[in-house]
Amino acid sequence: MNELMLELLRKARSDESLKQKLIDTQNSAEPMAEFCRIATEAGFEMTVGDLLGFGQEYSDNMLKSCNGGATYPFDYLDDAYDMFFAAL
Repeated sequence: MNELMLELLRKARSDESLKQKLIDTQNSAEPMAEFCRIATEAGFEMTVGDLLGFGQEYSDNMLKSCNGGATYPFDYLDDAYDMFFAAL
């Protein structure tokens, strides 16, 4: 997770109301859009594109690293939405 998601995670762990709102997004018709709306209202501005891009950014950075970076593309990208709830 990037720094924005880590900060949101820290706040959600200490704010039970925010935590529950974020958990409830899992039952939404558009869970990622609802997650981003709630995160933005809490002061963590993000879009669905940002959320999808977090895993891509990590992969891209690993592949362009010259000191010990991956030498082959990953078979998958981390899903920032699911990883957030795993950490919560």
